[in-house]
Amino acid sequence: MAEDNTFDVVVIGSGPGGYVAAIRASQLGLKTACVERAELGGVCLNWGCIPTKALLHNAKLYSELSHGKTWGFSIDGEITVDWPKVIKRSRQVSKRLNRGVAGLFKKYGVTAIEGEATIERPGRVAVGDRMLEAKHIIVATGARPRALPGLAFDGETVMSSKEAMVVDPMPERLLVIGAGAIGCEFAYFFNAFGSKVTLVEMAPGLLPVEDDEVSDALQRSFAKQGITIHTETIAKDVTVSKDGVRATLAPTGDGESTPIEADRVLVAIGVVGNVEGLGLEACGVTLERGCIVIDDEMRTSCPGIYAIGDVTGPPALAHKASAEAIHCVERIAGHVGKPVDYGNIPGCTYCEPQVASVGLTEQACKAQGLPTKIGKFPYAASGKALAIEEKEGFVKMIFHAETGELLGSHIIGYNATELIAEPTLARSLEATEAEILGTIHAHPTLAEALHEAVAAAYGEGVNY
Repeated sequence: MAEDNTFDVVVIGSGPGGYVAAIRASQLGLKTACVERAELGGVCLNWGCIPTKALLHNAKLYSELSHGKTWGFSIDGEITVDWPKVIKRSRQVSKRLNRGVAGLFKKYGVTAIEGEATIERPGRVAVGDRMLEAKHIIVATGARPRALPGLAFDGETVMSSKEAMVVDPMPERLLVIGAGAIGCEFAYFFNAFGSKVTLVEMAPGLLPVEDDEVSDALQRSFAKQGITIHTETIAKDVTVSKDGVRATLAPTGDGESTPIEADRVLVAIGVVGNVEGLGLEACGVTLERGCIVIDDEMRTSCPGIYAIGDVTGPPALAHKASAEAIHCVERIAGHVGKPVDYGNIPGCTYCEPQVASVGLTEQACKAQGLPTKIGKFPYAASGKALAIEEKEGFVKMIFHAETGELLGSHIIGYNATELIAEPTLARSLEATEAEILGTIHAHPTLAEALHEAVAAAYGEGVNY
């Protein structure tokens, strides 16, 4: 039987942007194909979001077992770690979800096509010798780790996040360059299992996009955990030998440089969009700093070609890609709705303590001259946090002093990445402090800390 090569929509890439776009398009009655050159689910599902969270849960569990006496447990002898099994469990989680995407494609009638895609012209995509015709082409090719200038990834001594997930044996000494979400997560993970970790960041603090108070709190926590931290520092003269890696840690301001040696180095300084080899320039698609330029409807400068996710630039977040995917295909199908609210996309870092935020930081509010009311509530004052021995961290809520608008929410502590959903929803609903304070929160829960932080901002706190 001859292959059917005519579609309404062809999606290039099957990550959290691509596969969501393909499924939603099919749900809306559009005949859809999704082209993927590697594993279904893209980097996030196979080599990013999901497997790293499996590894981080292992690290958290190992840390808790190591402090069993706190819980009244007596564990005789040393807790041993089966490192290959730790890695294997993470890979098994990814494989299961990979099969899940394939099953969803089958369920919703999406045609999955394996291979490298090139846009021959608007309306035509080549995958090897196969030519696909589609009125609408969505580029969802994601991004890849950015290499340190002059230091190429070799997959062994110089690692990206992908190699760090499957490294064996565990490095005894690890240099991590970049203290964004990826750098902090891996620094926590390897330190928890016993690696001597050195974390280097050019900015003044860890997680530079986060609120300064949160960044400071995480730095104190990491230092207490035994991670060596160098902020306002660059790693230069990085050289690789059979014995590992050597580098010079140079302050961005005054101060003396420090030599360092490690078994491996993880470079986590950001990502770069996968725009090469797609035929974008020939179609007249505008690129800027290695990313595809789009409008509010996800349209590129070439009619009929759209782009979503990391390939369009920061923030490089899976849920941002999925939101853009839904918005893009619903507009293609003729639906009317609100554009993606880029000011209300939560950011999450899954180290311990976890960090999550949405909206403006305190420093951003000051820079914009916004009058604010700010409330904080520490985990140490939460009954639930005490009960589960998770006393580290706090919730910070920032309101406009005149209108009551929730400008930003910042959480550091256990389960922060789950708790951030409430303030994100509150901002979506344009809720003020009155609505949040009027919402009864179950007791005892960690979510009460959100309510208490709001109350503190308005002088109504009763538990701290």
